[in-house]
Parts: sequence; structure tokens; C-alpha cells
Amino acid sequence: MMSAADEITLFHAPNSRSSGVLTLLEELGAPYRLEVVNIRNGDNRRPGYLAVNPLGKVPAILHRGVLITEQIAALLYLADLFPQRGLTPAIGDARRGAYLRWSVYYAACYEPALVDKALGREPGPVAMSPYGDFDSMIDTLRHQLDQAPYLLGEQISAADILWGNALNWGTMFKLVPELPVFLDYKARVMDRASFRKVDEIDAELAAAQAA
Repeated sequence: MMSAADEITLFHAPNSRSSGVLTLLEELGAPYRLEVVNIRNGDNRRPGYLAVNPLGKVPAILHRGVLITEQIAALLYLADLFPQRGLTPAIGDARRGAYLRWSVYYAACYEPALVDKALGREPGPVAMSPYGDFDSMIDTLRHQLDQAPYLLGEQISAADILWGNALNWGTMFKLVPELPVFLDYKARVMDRASFRKVDEIDAELAAAQAA
């Protein structure tokens, strides 16, 4: 049993990268509280939040006095914190390598590629680009998702919570091709109570910040 001291603080801005971490907290049934950051009015660029993350980015989590920034680090940390929920393969599990690979692939390849595409930037020479080229990056993901309902096979993992959200935003902004495999996958992952609850939380928070 977790005590009150085990409560997780999530520094969260609605409809941002931190929404994926909030969704995972809901999936895990974790005890948490939100420290809401208003990006619209620049809270994330003020000294109070820059002391949390000097880059001014969300999410960040605070747990047992330990501060963790970076979306992927927070997701991996939280999923490992609640192994009984079955969203993370344990060390020694044959699926662990693929789980880490696809989690890190998001930050190391997918996000840089999408940012370059959104800004109309050339990725640079293939040997220097962290993702090679956009078509190869997205085709590698497509090939994996063609194999099974989820990234690791028949069972959902925390990596799918990350990628369902990522492909939702990517297709919404027309940066990711609307292939059936991507649309079916994101619909399957997002048809969960955790995603619906976070949508409601974010809508309420965004409305309050816009008022």
C-alpha cells in the first residue's frame, strides 16, 4: 500500500505533452495531485517553474522528493512504480527491450521528425539526422503496428498510452499520414476510460485558463 507521502505531483498544462502522463496516472490508479501550469500566460517561463524545469517544459513529476522531467522518463518511472498494473514488462521479460525501444523512439525519432515537418525544415544529412528521414521513420512505426493490436503484441503497455496520444495529435494536424493502421490503433488505444477522463479534465482546465 502507498502512503500519503507517496502521492505523485504532476506539473501539468492542459492539452500538452503532460496529458499523456496524466492519462498514465489514471490508468495506474496512482495517487496524484496536479500542479497546473498556465502556458497561455507564460507561467512556464517564470522563475518558479524554471526551478522545476529550466527548459520551461511540461511534464515534470515529483515523487518522494525526487524531481523527474522529460515525458518519456516520467512515463517509464511511473509504469515501473506500479508493476502490478501490468503496463510495463519487468526486467528479464523478453518484451522489455521492445518496450524501451518504442518508448525512446518517440522522443529520439518521432518528435524531432514531426517538428521538422511542421516547420518545413530539412532534416539534414541522413548520417546526422536523429531520425534519418521522415518516410523511413514513419514506415518503421507502421510496420510495427501492422504486426499486432499493440506495440508489444496482444497486451497494451505504457508505450501504447504514449503512442495513442502521439498519433492522435499527429494525424489531427495532418503531419502523420492517415493510414488505416494508424487510425485504427489510435482509436483502439484512446477508447479507454483514462483517455476520456483526461479529456474532461483538460477541457475544464483549458476553459478556466482561457477565462
